[in-house]
Amino acid sequence: MRWEVWLAYFAACWVIAVSPGSGAVLSMSHGLSYGLKKTSTTILGLQTGLVIILLIAGGGLGALLLASEEAFLVVKTIGAMYLIYLGIQQWRAKVETNPQNSEDKTVRVTIMSRRRRFATGLLTNVTNPKGIIFMVAVLPQFIDPTHALGLQLAILAATMCFVDLIVMHGYALLASRMQGLFRNARAVRWQNRFFGSVLVAVGTALFFVRRHHA
Repeated sequence: MRWEVWLAYFAACWVIAVSPGSGAVLSMSHGLSYGLKKTSTTILGLQTGLVIILLIAGGGLGALLLASEEAFLVVKTIGAMYLIYLGIQQWRAKVETNPQNSEDKTVRVTIMSRRRRFATGLLTNVTNPKGIIFMVAVLPQFIDPTHALGLQLAILAATMCFVDLIVMHGYALLASRMQGLFRNARAVRWQNRFFGSVLVAVGTALFFVRRHHA
């Protein structure tokens, strides 16, 4: 891969990562609820899903998927329903204060296990048809067919994940800085409802995503 090609891809990665999407919403939601350290597990799941999508697109399976109306509809529906499910779960998340001391207003939020946070991040990205469409459209422009595909995909994946890790942790950090504003149960409930509504809206929007015609 030529140096100037990699620089162009590196710049494109920043544009892709900074653009608001389901990954950014999830990073901010978990950052606000659990803090930056615990959200790192969620972000690691997002990166794993991102690598899977990149390999699917780079290996040609993405184009095959987009060529099939039925397969694309299945992926789109699964992705949309999963985000809507996450949004509903976020909306309904239990928020409690200390029941043994009426003067203690400390909010207790049920924290997902590390495995569940990782799985949530992974599934959020890997079931996103918009990600597959974008990768199929972008990757071929940076792949040289005269050189080994495996090495090029490894470089592209490492670059994308490096940039996305920084951006997603940035989103999570900004959200975690606002935790002090959500110390009472009412504020936390409204926070959950806001992010839950955003996830439902993003999931609903996926139903309107269209594939490129072969």
